[in-house]
Amino acid sequence: MTPTERAQAFDLRQLDAAFYADPYPVYDALRATEPIKKMPDGSLFLTRYKDVQAVYRDPKTFSSDKTVEFGPKYGANTPLFAHHTTSLVFNDPPRHTRVRKLIAGALTARAIAAMEPGLVRLIDDLLDQAAGRGQIDLIGEFASAIPVEVIGNLLDVPHDEREPLRDWSLAILGALEPALTAQQHEKGNRAVTEFIDYLVTLVARRRSNPGDPQHDVLTRLIQSESDGEKLNEAELLHNCIFILNAGHETTTNLIGNGIVLLAQWPEQRARLEAQPELIESTIEECLRYESSNQLGNRIATADTRIADTDVARGTPVTLCIGAANRDSDQFDHADIFDITRDPNRHLAFGFGIHQCAGLSLARLEARIAIGRFVARFPAFRLAGDPLRAQRARFRGFVEAPVSVK
Repeated sequence: MTPTERAQAFDLRQLDAAFYADPYPVYDALRATEPIKKMPDGSLFLTRYKDVQAVYRDPKTFSSDKTVEFGPKYGANTPLFAHHTTSLVFNDPPRHTRVRKLIAGALTARAIAAMEPGLVRLIDDLLDQAAGRGQIDLIGEFASAIPVEVIGNLLDVPHDEREPLRDWSLAILGALEPALTAQQHEKGNRAVTEFIDYLVTLVARRRSNPGDPQHDVLTRLIQSESDGEKLNEAELLHNCIFILNAGHETTTNLIGNGIVLLAQWPEQRARLEAQPELIESTIEECLRYESSNQLGNRIATADTRIADTDVARGTPVTLCIGAANRDSDQFDHADIFDITRDPNRHLAFGFGIHQCAGLSLARLEARIAIGRFVARFPAFRLAGDPLRAQRARFRGFVEAPVSVK
């Protein structure tokens, strides 16, 4: 198809396997011909960096509250609706401000730095296990194990109770996809219910035996106040789910995407091996080139304009982070993976008041995981085709076999 035909045919609710494998030709076509694309359901789909950033800059006009949008999607009395309209990311000030302040207060630079020695030990142990086998599933045996451990430690979840966390997370976040099957609805609702049931018991135990609020985020959320208010029970439980989910899936994808990219771009990998100090700029380029979170959503609270397009009050707007981060008007040679790119003002963590509260922690995990993997296994190679998850919002792999002999 021509770029115009490709853009005209695009429907976020009807995606094919080719899109899931590589959405960037579609994004390129949209940016070139319909950068503010009106979708069949009346929503707008933005692919230019400047437009996505402009919406991020104006949270008053473009709301993050999903009460109206998620009612028809999930049903107003469902567990998924309750979760996704209570958690931090899908709320506006003042609730957003209050909850974010409590969470961010536990993720200070000092607290994150204190996690590094334990993180190094965890990753080195995973690498030792991989060396003994000679091959590793990059996702199931490495990338996914790291954030589960880190976030589990933040909330002080007992190790023998962490096994269900990844499946619950995948089911709940999977329900954010643009189009859902009945099975996805059912799995998502069941996951929220089971997660809440577990957290009720965890919170009760922590109330009776508090931890150190400087290191235990759950104790901090239970005890802390912001502007004279504590979190109510629903806010507490749903934001614990949010912390576990947000810190888990996107970081798993970042680590998995990054190592696969280095396997696919050998000249960049050689650069990193020769100059390990490039690891920080490598992580930023991984975030830009294969953004773990590809889509964001807002809704217009008033009649307004985006660039030269009129936007009516109540219009849903999808921010295509993945497309914005490949916009050649913002990034020179945008389709080239370049670990020395500077400047690199990507939008992988969002922008403005909703910028990811855990971005420093995600960067730390990725820096240690990818840096130590490459240093430990300089001859690593893909041992088969990585299997992409069939999802538009969160871009990552289901599995990625890697030889580390």
